[in-house]
Amino acid sequence: MPELVPREEAIRLLQSDRRSTEAALAKLSTRQIAASGLGGGTWSPKDLLGHLESWEEHALDALDAWSRGEPAPIDRALREIGLTRVNAGEVERKGSRSVAKALSSWSATHEELLSAIRSIPGAAWGAPPTRRSRTALGVRLGRILAGPDALFRHDQAHLQDLRSFGDSG
Repeated sequence: MPELVPREEAIRLLQSDRRSTEAALAKLSTRQIAASGLGGGTWSPKDLLGHLESWEEHALDALDAWSRGEPAPIDRALREIGLTRVNAGEVERKGSRSVAKALSSWSATHEELLSAIRSIPGAAWGAPPTRRSRTALGVRLGRILAGPDALFRHDQAHLQDLRSFGDSG
């Protein structure tokens, strides 16, 4: 089981990785942000913004559900349709947004998430989010926001693809 990341460290990681993503985006024109080909695939950097935002929305939804003693909706979605379909559905749902709207919404959701994490009482961070859970809230939340190598590192997981996309354009 992953080790609990202290709440202030989780916030620091989320902020630091977001600044790195913002720096990589700042090197791209609006046209490049809307162009497909990120990571050699069909996503654009704008799609990546929607993807990152969606997982922060899933984290916010989980916090809301856990506050009522209910399971996180994303856990059910992952069981029922799987990660690939969850990701594809979210990218499709947000695909028609303009670059400006995608950037604005991505930033606002991130700030909302940071605020929500800051408001979690200290003792709750290390406690299970529901009576049925055996895993600490901070670990469960960290998994929703994780990259392949660490809790709370989702932005970092996509950063190299974003940087390479900027270097190739």
